[in-house]
Amino acid sequence: MAIDKPAIIQAVFAGNAKIATNPMPPAQWSYNNTLKDAPYDPAKARALLAQAGLANGFEITLWAMPVQRPYNPNAQLMAQLIQQDWEKIGVHARIVSYEWGEYNRRAKQDGEHDALLYGWSGDNGDPDNWLGALLGCDAVHGSNVSKWCDPSFNSLIEKARADANVSERAALYERAQVVFKEQVPFTPIAHSIVSLPASKRVDGLVFSPLGSHRFDGVSLQ
Repeated sequence: MAIDKPAIIQAVFAGNAKIATNPMPPAQWSYNNTLKDAPYDPAKARALLAQAGLANGFEITLWAMPVQRPYNPNAQLMAQLIQQDWEKIGVHARIVSYEWGEYNRRAKQDGEHDALLYGWSGDNGDPDNWLGALLGCDAVHGSNVSKWCDPSFNSLIEKARADANVSERAALYERAQVVFKEQVPFTPIAHSIVSLPASKRVDGLVFSPLGSHRFDGVSLQ
C-alpha cells in the first residue's frame, strides 16, 4: 500500500509497463482475473504498521540490481522511488547492490537480503514457470528469493504440475494465485512492455515471447 506503482511505471518504464497484480503477467494462461491489487494508501499502510506494533517504523535493507533487464530497465531508480515511498510511512530503507553474479548468489543461496528487487521473463509459456519457479518450496534455494514456502500453495501447484488436463490445471493455478495474494510473499510491481525496433530491411525477425532474440532465418533485404 505504501508503494506508488503508477509513479514507478512513469519514471522507470517511461509508461511502457502495466501495474502488476499477480505473480505472472495477464497474457499467461490461468491468470486469475478476479484478483485486485492493494490500493496505494500510505495512511492505511502507516496505520497497519502501528497495528503491528511498529508505529515508530524500522530500518531495512533494499537490494537493487546492478544491471538492466527487460523486466526492469533501471532498478537503481526503482529502489530510490520505493525508498522515498517507504520513508513516508517511517520505514527507513538502505539501498544495497552487488555485482550481478554476487547479487544472485547471495539472494538465492544465502537469502541475506531483507527485501530486494528481482524479476522474471517466462521461458517456456507454462504457468509453473512462474508459480513453481518463483514460489515453490523446492525453489527456496533457487529462484524463490522470497524464501516463502506455503504448504497450501505448494500442494496446489504440485497437483497442477502432475495433471494433464489444461482446464483442471488452470483452476488449480488460479486458486494458488489467491493464496499468493493473501500471503504476499512479494509485491508485484510492473509487467514491462518490451519493444523490438527493426529496420524495414530486416526480413524474418520474429519477436520471441521468451525473453531472447533469435536470428536464425533473419536476413537483410
